[in-house]
Amino acid sequence: MANFEHGDFHARIMNSFASQGAMEMLGAELTRISHGVVEIELPFDPKLTQQHGILHAGVIATGLETACTYAAYTMIDTDASLLTIEFKVNLLSPGRAGRFLFRGEVTKPGTNIIVTDGRGYAIGEDGPAKLIASMSGTCMVVRDREGFQG
Repeated sequence: MANFEHGDFHARIMNSFASQGAMEMLGAELTRISHGVVEIELPFDPKLTQQHGILHAGVIATGLETACTYAAYTMIDTDASLLTIEFKVNLLSPGRAGRFLFRGEVTKPGTNIIVTDGRGYAIGEDGPAKLIASMSGTCMVVRDREGFQG
């Protein structure tokens, strides 16, 4: 993985992701880290469904927000951190599949604010991935704030 002007974001994101109890609880794993793009995959688990047996909207939002925020991490200096300050999720289709993919991409990098877009896909064994959700998000770059180091 090539290093950009913002240091070794790959190792930084891997370490940060490993410290997230929520991602561990969901069974999520990082499957792609590149400049401006991060992907997270999640296996289907009945514990993560709502009353109709489909993936819960909160889980979808969590996967998208996490992928988008880590995509933004590829754009910031190693001494900075990020906080999500806004996001909107559109649920497009029921989350029914054996596996799910959440892709976050940076739409507009910035010094203080970074805008991201995310897409959630249901991955079945028999055919192409199906788009189930989209997200637009905004992250604020945080510097020199106690408790928010890279």
